[in-house]
Amino acid sequence: MVQSVELLLDDAAEAEIRGQWRMLAAAGISSPAPDHRPHVTVGVAREIWPRLDRALSPRPFRPLPVRLGGLLIFGARHPILVRLVVPTEQLLATHRHIAGVIDACPGIPATMRPGSWTPHVTLARRLKPEQFAAAVDAVAADRDSAATVVGIRRWDGDRRIEWPIAPGGEVHG
Repeated sequence: MVQSVELLLDDAAEAEIRGQWRMLAAAGISSPAPDHRPHVTVGVAREIWPRLDRALSPRPFRPLPVRLGGLLIFGARHPILVRLVVPTEQLLATHRHIAGVIDACPGIPATMRPGSWTPHVTLARRLKPEQFAAAVDAVAADRDSAATVVGIRRWDGDRRIEWPIAPGGEVHG
């Protein structure tokens, strides 16, 4: 399994993404479960040692403005539809900080390393090629939207639990 570090979005951005999940579900496209919380994954490893949790949150933690941008499709065998989070220097600095903290942890994918990471929020998983047009049509927008990172949480995929490591990382659905 994997463990991750995730940036959590403000209520308005979270509601926007959840609305897109509902539109995709109405179009018959698999999207995250209703109890899933929209997030931007900034760190992944086979194991992230608990002793690192305190160091993962930039001190002091400050809300981080971001923009939710266009749509991308990742992968070929099991494509996923994502909304790009437009990279800014602040966002990339946050990613570099977290990547530096977990750098020695085992099993970090190359795509999560600084210089290779693409910030995004997942909208749909395991798209079939014949679903691409309907998926894009359901959630395409001609504009970016403002969002704010309000917290950081950790996810342990082995135990299926999450916990906050910075303000705003409280678990809610």
